[in-house]
Amino acid sequence: MTAQGSSQAGNNLDPWYHHYAERAAGLRASEVRALFAVASRPEVVSLAGGMPFVAALPPDLVVNAMERVMREQGPVALQYGSGQGVPALREQILDVMALEGIRAHADDVVVTTGSQHALELVSKLFLDPGDVVISEGPSYVTAMVIFKSYQAEVDHVPMDEHGLIPEALREHIAQLRATGKTIKFLYTIPNFHNPAGVTLSWERRIEILEICRANNILVLEDNPYGLLYFDRPAPAAMRSLEQDGVVYLGTFSKTLAPGFRVGWALAPHAIREKLVLANEAAVLSPSSFSQLVISEYLATANWKAQINTFRGVYHERKNALLNALDEYLPELTWTNPNGGFYVWVTLPPLLNSKAMLPRAVKELVAYTPGTAFFANGDGQQNIRLSFCYPTPAEIRVGVRRLATVVRDELDLLETFAGTGSLDPVRTPGRFNPLPTDIS
Repeated sequence: MTAQGSSQAGNNLDPWYHHYAERAAGLRASEVRALFAVASRPEVVSLAGGMPFVAALPPDLVVNAMERVMREQGPVALQYGSGQGVPALREQILDVMALEGIRAHADDVVVTTGSQHALELVSKLFLDPGDVVISEGPSYVTAMVIFKSYQAEVDHVPMDEHGLIPEALREHIAQLRATGKTIKFLYTIPNFHNPAGVTLSWERRIEILEICRANNILVLEDNPYGLLYFDRPAPAAMRSLEQDGVVYLGTFSKTLAPGFRVGWALAPHAIREKLVLANEAAVLSPSSFSQLVISEYLATANWKAQINTFRGVYHERKNALLNALDEYLPELTWTNPNGGFYVWVTLPPLLNSKAMLPRAVKELVAYTPGTAFFANGDGQQNIRLSFCYPTPAEIRVGVRRLATVVRDELDLLETFAGTGSLDPVRTPGRFNPLPTDIS
């Protein structure tokens, strides 16, 4: 075999390496995914993954809905369905979105296999190699994996305690346009942001929509956590203000259970048509069984009361996390979310959250390093802590273990002060948002 033939055949690890499309290079395991194998060990307190506490859902509510669906609609539930989704469920989704100020028509709703599938479909429709997606910095880790898989660039716009900064957005748009870049859309998580935990203010929602409208930039509004507020609801959805320029993504994964894998996109008419075609090309149709069970649940259960139960569970756990941070790590700073699953923590200077993670796992606590949430390698001074799944008692133990790790790292830095960084290839992360929002 010639040298060229040998090269085209692949490598020792993957004989098909040179056969993949270029876009396959963007498919890499995220740092969050890599953590699950370790964090699932029973002795490790995981403050890493954003898994809903589904045990707070009374099993009879779901079991009864399943039984009724199979007894009354079994042949339909087990059959292929529409690529747009079950009509009855799309009507009920309107009721869910109405709680956040959205008025729409069921014809503009496309049911997907989770909202992340909707995110992938939108990316498939819009992104060409070299295009730019603007997002908050930090941003949802798997969204960046999807954007990179379509060979797009991610440009991070700074945030503060009120969310994405409009003036910074203007500057980034101007800089990108000056270099000839094509901006396809703004991706934003306005409510109880993942990972930062902050909520975009009402005034900024209006201003950001005006900026995007003036620059002909589509807004992709991802809202998994909006109904999981604590003291007060978040402002109305951006989609409530703008119909033609916003694609809104929703999901039942956080307010019911992720195992059903049912989400949706609410899109302008022309985009809606292409989403249906893309949905059919990808999965033929989302699961009829899952859709009908959720539809039955929404029709017969007090789902609003159940969401309120989830709010109480997560509020208690957030308070447990902040109280533990205040007790064990008062020298750090962190955000104080009014909903959702996450707290964004800023470490002392020179600490590297990614380099520190193996030592944390050794102490039987897991977190997500801030570098997972930036496309450009920033976030080394930050960590995301999730309070949704562990109990308050487990959260306290986890933070106590984390404090041991942080103090050991600081002791090492003090011991070797003047001899150089413990991580010679590291540069301090530039992102240090919201330093004054401390509990």
